[in-house]
Amino acid sequence: MNETHDLNVGQATIRLLEAYGVDTLFGIPGVHTLEFCRGLNGSQIHHVQARNEQGAGFMADGYARTSGRPGVALVISGPGVTNALTAIGQAYADSVPVLLVSADAPSHTLGKGWGVLHEVPELTATTAPLTAFSATALEPEDVPQLLARAFSIFASERPRPVHIAIPIDVLAMPAGSDWQPVELPERPAPTVKKVERACELLRSARRPMICVGGGAALAADAIRELAERLGAAVIGSTNGKGILGDTHPLSLSAGTVRGEVQRYLKQADVVLAVGTELSEVDSFVETLEINGKIIRVDIDPRKMNDLYPSEVAIIGGARTTCEAIVRTLGEVEPRRETATEVAEIRGAIRHNLSEAERRHVKTLDVLRAALPPETVVLGDICQLVYSATFAFDVDQPRLFHYPAGYCTLGPGLPNAIGAKLALPEVPVATFVGDGGFMFTVQELVTAAELALPIPIVLWNNDGLRQIEDGMVEIGIEPVGVRGENPDFIALARACNCLARKIDSAAGLTLAVQDALAADRPTLILVNEFDAWLR
Repeated sequence: MNETHDLNVGQATIRLLEAYGVDTLFGIPGVHTLEFCRGLNGSQIHHVQARNEQGAGFMADGYARTSGRPGVALVISGPGVTNALTAIGQAYADSVPVLLVSADAPSHTLGKGWGVLHEVPELTATTAPLTAFSATALEPEDVPQLLARAFSIFASERPRPVHIAIPIDVLAMPAGSDWQPVELPERPAPTVKKVERACELLRSARRPMICVGGGAALAADAIRELAERLGAAVIGSTNGKGILGDTHPLSLSAGTVRGEVQRYLKQADVVLAVGTELSEVDSFVETLEINGKIIRVDIDPRKMNDLYPSEVAIIGGARTTCEAIVRTLGEVEPRRETATEVAEIRGAIRHNLSEAERRHVKTLDVLRAALPPETVVLGDICQLVYSATFAFDVDQPRLFHYPAGYCTLGPGLPNAIGAKLALPEVPVATFVGDGGFMFTVQELVTAAELALPIPIVLWNNDGLRQIEDGMVEIGIEPVGVRGENPDFIALARACNCLARKIDSAAGLTLAVQDALAADRPTLILVNEFDAWLR
């Protein structure tokens, strides 16, 4: 790393981020971030200009959740931070390593309420509830210490976002010394005693099941071996989808949302829960009925005895722990009936679809056949994506994402932009609804500017249909859920994107294939109530 003692804090911060492996920053420059920009001019970091700081935050989230590497957003103080805060909330809820770096007002004005430019009297207090930590660098030497703390959390703890604010007068100060990255810690290893106790329960189980979340993504091989040796069904959260491939005979995909799967889970006598909160946002049930003994594996000790107390609580990285269980388990007679039961549940789910879900599944089946198996799909909040959690097969972890934890509208497109920049050789697509798409539609310009060949499948049901259905279900006359949509085709073309309206399954297949080979994004408009989906 080049010496930093002749650089100011803004420049040295960029150098240090680069030394930690950051290759992309998302943001919108402002008068408070000029010294960061001075540093960017001399670095190898690619700065991506978003069209709203919320989009920048979502891009950083998409970069991180698909690659596993920290995503970084760089914004001004005040509105830059508050605009990005929804994306930070999403990263917090879904345990995604996002670093929000911001400027702040001059240090001598902080907390005084003088009304200076972009002032939030306590900026880090605004972000603190949605971050692993939020801190202000009041002196140059604070910056390398705070960055060391942030990257250590990303490497070894539950990877929630971090916010670091640097006042503009501190940004202009000399860095003063050579800033070097620190050696990062590893995730904790489980104790032998805990692993042995878990194996005792698994050996004695008559109906074992495994629940996996996004925290188990790196443990896929060990989880598959455990499932096969035990004859245990594997049920994923939304972020756990694909950890055991959806086409595996023991996989119930991200089926926690389905009553058929919830009823099956009640029958387990031992549940191995790896890297999952067993959260209400995955099942839409406040508390799942789990009658069996629970073995919890997580790096967050606060998850061990919350709504689902543990019989065995193992604090440790998912891969290290599951590999240790595999080594210790020994010979076990696998439960032979499980694959047949899983096949029956899958069949029941398809049989029990609602009329709307049948339209979703018809569309998803076409999309699955048209997209290469390695495609990374970023979903927005919409009914098509809800159905995709159990009806769109992926066979590897980190190939399907939607922001279930925070359930915020708008991340699909900017998430896909971040994902494509993180994984340029991998096909990336996004599925969005007409309501959520309008939250971040301006990022079409960013995607076109970057020449990203992203198919944007827009599921148009002319409103906030999920909310309308909920109103009708409990006897409320629908209000506020219908409004005028733009001409989506014309809008996409005005943003320098390609666009197609779909009128058949064959047309959807061709549109997706062409979009993946294009030199810019393609909006693919699917109207839910068109004749071909009836």
